Amino acid sequence: MGQPSDMIKLLLLLCGILPLSTLWPESEVPVRQRRPNILFAIADDHSFPHASAYGSRMFRTPNFDRVAAEGVLFYNAFVAAPQCSPSRASILTGRNIWQLEEAGTHSSYFPSKFPVFTDALEGVGYAIGYTGKAWDPGNWEDAGRSRNPVGPEYNSKRFPTVPSKGISAIDYAANFEDFLSRKTSDQPFFFWYGAHEPHRVYEAGSGQRSGFETVDAEIPAFLPKDSVVRRDMEDYAHEIGWFDRQLGRMIELLEQRGELDNTIIIVTADNGMAYPYAKANLQEFGTHVPLAIRGPYVQGKRRKVNDLVSLADIAPTVLEMAGIAPMAGMSARSIMPVLSRQDDAKTDPARNFVVTGRERHTHSRPDNLGYPARALRDGRFLYIRNLKPDRWPAGDPPPESPSAGPLPKGMKPIVEGYEDIDASPVKSHILRNKKTYTEAYGLGYTKRPSEQLFDIIADPGCTRDLAGQRDHHTIQKRMAARLDSVLKAQGDPRVTDRGDVFETYPRFGGMRPFPGFREQGKYNQ
Repeated sequence: MGQPSDMIKLLLLLCGILPLSTLWPESEVPVRQRRPNILFAIADDHSFPHASAYGSRMFRTPNFDRVAAEGVLFYNAFVAAPQCSPSRASILTGRNIWQLEEAGTHSSYFPSKFPVFTDALEGVGYAIGYTGKAWDPGNWEDAGRSRNPVGPEYNSKRFPTVPSKGISAIDYAANFEDFLSRKTSDQPFFFWYGAHEPHRVYEAGSGQRSGFETVDAEIPAFLPKDSVVRRDMEDYAHEIGWFDRQLGRMIELLEQRGELDNTIIIVTADNGMAYPYAKANLQEFGTHVPLAIRGPYVQGKRRKVNDLVSLADIAPTVLEMAGIAPMAGMSARSIMPVLSRQDDAKTDPARNFVVTGRERHTHSRPDNLGYPARALRDGRFLYIRNLKPDRWPAGDPPPESPSAGPLPKGMKPIVEGYEDIDASPVKSHILRNKKTYTEAYGLGYTKRPSEQLFDIIADPGCTRDLAGQRDHHTIQKRMAARLDSVLKAQGDPRVTDRGDVFETYPRFGGMRPFPGFREQGKYNQ
């Protein structure tokens, strides 16, 4: 018997007997019927594996765990840079930081010539918006953009009180509801939930009061296992819990509105934890972040995958989900082949490494210089190239003769030195006791060789540098050659003899009284 005619199919469809996909093949379904909603949730300074879906007993994240249970949990997701604004620029553009000019360094411009996927979504009818932290810190206003690259802001709803001083008063879920109430009912949406948590500063003791308890085995190997670190890690866990609870409220809101089944939820972080040897470092706890995705086009449930993915891959993935052609200039690739397969086996042989990099973080050296470095991570090893090994990786130590008298308006003091490490009880504790905690001090504060190599399987804390060892010579040489190949193909100025251009880019964050150039918002010529 032949196939029924399109007219008969249409009649059966109207009677509810046939699904839409039998009238039109999937590739021919009207675009509007296929476009999903997208909720993108990004924590601020949150390392892998700090979520209970990864087996943690210290970090409790039931809503992240739900997203993972309803879709895919990634074990090898990495940011493009271990710093807020370069990482977020990479997510939005699908490019690595060396392809983004000023936006590849921290707290600078985001040039309008680099297209972002949020504008592409809006161009085909998506409602877009954000709550909390979008692309930040930096200057988009004077870079040719009419608004934050993420989209319109929804931050007016606020809590009268919050559980601890370090937590933002922005009511993220209420702002999400405000956004949903303003769009038309049949309009697809993209919403960016950018939590300020668990970015420092934390209220001391907030984690312990909330019932969090440190598990010593979960303290990274590069940190001391003492009471100062334990209490501070509990405060960090408390803020991750807050991020997760607000995500849960958003998921409930989608359920109440009947939108959950047509919403892709992506949950991740912009870089690693704000501790010495983590955030602003290319070592594992600076770049390796949680990632879970569920929703339409995500096949299977409770899938755990080990494919190596970069958060730069989010841009081409979101565009493919929405049925939009890739943006020009993207170097990242969609992870839809990973999301759409049924099993957990690695199927993409090209996804066997990721590249990361960093430039200047804060004003932490004379002349506002940065600490340029590039890295390549495969399934087992991490190779790092420190391009200026004569510089202090965490910023210069404090000067022997601090500036006398009042500082100029807007100038920050040099408090402890090593200013690329966020101020914290743990930072101060290690500095005060560096003769006791020689390993922690050596890893987090002192100068590094031009090349480093770590076996992540045996040493996830990156405490044992294997570079230069005879047994690992072949691995080091192979990874160095592969990194060179990628950087050259993508035109990284650091390998095309134009690397000093990164040192010229302005910084719009606070400056400090280091010698040499220190003009806020100005190019350093």
